[in-house]
Amino acid sequence: MDPFHDWFHLLARWFHVVVAVAWIGQTWLFSWMDRSLEPLADGEDGGAGGVEGRLWMVHSGGFYRVDKQKLVPAGMPPTLHWFKWEAALTWLSGLLLLAIVYYAGGAIVAFDSPVGTAGGIAIGLGSLAAGWIVYDLIWLSPLRRREALGAVVSFVLIVAVGWLLTQVLSARAAYLHLGAIFGTIMAANVWQRILPAQRQLVAATRAGTAADPALAARAKQRSKHNTYLSVPVIFLMISSHFPTTTYGHRLNWLVLGLLVLLGWAGRKVMTMTR
Repeated sequence: MDPFHDWFHLLARWFHVVVAVAWIGQTWLFSWMDRSLEPLADGEDGGAGGVEGRLWMVHSGGFYRVDKQKLVPAGMPPTLHWFKWEAALTWLSGLLLLAIVYYAGGAIVAFDSPVGTAGGIAIGLGSLAAGWIVYDLIWLSPLRRREALGAVVSFVLIVAVGWLLTQVLSARAAYLHLGAIFGTIMAANVWQRILPAQRQLVAATRAGTAADPALAARAKQRSKHNTYLSVPVIFLMISSHFPTTTYGHRLNWLVLGLLVLLGWAGRKVMTMTR
């Protein structure tokens, strides 16, 4: 590997990890804040302004007060902070890494793969699009109101996709592509479901009309899903350092499924969100 390619690979990976830390950290912080909000007492300051809850935090030598409001009674503030570019940059840099390591680097398929390099690339990219479409259809269906059943269906599909990818791609590429599917779902959740709901909320607030509560509920559900997906994604990012026990195992697809479950359980314990 020539020095230019080596440095480009290193900087791309570094950038990907940094923006992913920023994105996942914000997702987890907002999830924690949503769970930790305390209702305001009757007559307490701000109670008449549509405040759902308030929390106090101490950090970096100061105190922070956070209020969550359904509507802004005095109109939109001059500065409203959005959190979206971290998701886009994480996904784009991750796609770049797939291209560097697997598509251009030749690690997409094993030497005895039946599909060849071009077929492996097509399957890899197609799995990203198909993963989002299937996931989105599941959680737009009536299953969205039965989260436990939806989670079971999703897990079965994850294991099936994991098994299928290990049959046609190299085992290492299969693990990383499942992580890329999760990352694609997370980024698409932000840009296709969460941000549109937020824009509708902002537009309704500016117009002084009621926002659609179904959009807000969907955005909150998708944000919660992103916290569940983030833990397996981190595992899949580091799995290449442990080939014997992960993708190199003869039952690598089963190991993958069990570790996804472990990641989901870890997320549940860390946040204890309903």
